Amino acid sequence: MPGNSQNASKRATSKKGAAMGSGGKNRAGLKGRGKTLPADERPWHKGYSGTEKLPEKTARKQDKERRAAAAEGRAPKVGVPGSKDTTWGRGGGRAAVFGRSGAASGRGRAAGPRGPRVAPGRRSNPTKEGPELLLGRNPVVEALRALVPATALYVAQGIDIDERVTEIVRTSGDRGIPILEISRNELDRMTGGVLHQGIGLQVPPFAYEDFDDLVAASLEQTAPLLVALDGITDPRNLGAVIRSVAAFGGHGVFMTERRAAGITATAWRTSAGAAARVPVSQVVNLTRAIKAAQKAGFTAIGLDADGETDLYHLEAAVGPLLVVVGSEGRGLSRLVGETCDLRVSIPMASDVESLNASVAAAVTLAEVSRRRSASQ
Repeated sequence: MPGNSQNASKRATSKKGAAMGSGGKNRAGLKGRGKTLPADERPWHKGYSGTEKLPEKTARKQDKERRAAAAEGRAPKVGVPGSKDTTWGRGGGRAAVFGRSGAASGRGRAAGPRGPRVAPGRRSNPTKEGPELLLGRNPVVEALRALVPATALYVAQGIDIDERVTEIVRTSGDRGIPILEISRNELDRMTGGVLHQGIGLQVPPFAYEDFDDLVAASLEQTAPLLVALDGITDPRNLGAVIRSVAAFGGHGVFMTERRAAGITATAWRTSAGAAARVPVSQVVNLTRAIKAAQKAGFTAIGLDADGETDLYHLEAAVGPLLVVVGSEGRGLSRLVGETCDLRVSIPMASDVESLNASVAAAVTLAEVSRRRSASQ
């Protein structure tokens, strides 16, 4: 017959034999190793800008690049050690750092002995939010004048120098803030295309006080005065309230962690530096926190345009007082309003329905301060 199908000498089995596996021994080699760190976070790269100890090999690379750049008459392409926070948090994750995209990143790694840098004078756990970039010449110069803590100043190459830029650079140098000159395209990428005028100030995360410590510390004062914020979402209002609390002898502010403004660069600037002096706390449940303050001896008053108590007849002003300020639009929430001991209204001569939240807080705190001074 044609072919060899009947050939008795034909090989009946495959030459390769049975396939054999590794038994899972090489499985680890198939796993990914995670995202590649940017150059300024790699201790072995000449662009490293972290706060950890600089390896000798990296230092030699950077020194070599500086010499080569000087010989060629160009800017050296090296990092600025100490200008980027690469310390590790205590909770098992990495402290948020400001990456090239301008967003906080938190690549996992074993916890180390140090935590992220926080605002000076604060002693509580740091916020989960990462550093923020404050942009524009006026906002940056105002923030530096207000002594807002900062970790780096970014200046675009070829920027037009004016009095504000000169003051920004001089103040940053006097305060020991690292000054990084980068290309305008790089600053555009970091800011996501937001108008920056060639200037960006990196502000570290704010560290909030523990609520129990906040209440305990205020009770050590002669006339304790706290302010609670119910759903304030505008950081400018938050900063203005903190500034009023500092101006009229208040001892602390607390608000919810969610659906409320936190201490951002905008809030720092609006507070005119008062955020560094007034303890600020975040709580999970505002109603529960108000009840805890009441149990500690505070009288909780809620600011309400329809309140039954006139601010100018507030007898409780001279004792331990908690002023609760509602949100910009809806005012006090139902549960918070029901939890307050009193609802207080601010008398107004015109037909204006209500005041801005921060203005209402300032008027109330000023009246409380006046009544306390008169009772002494």
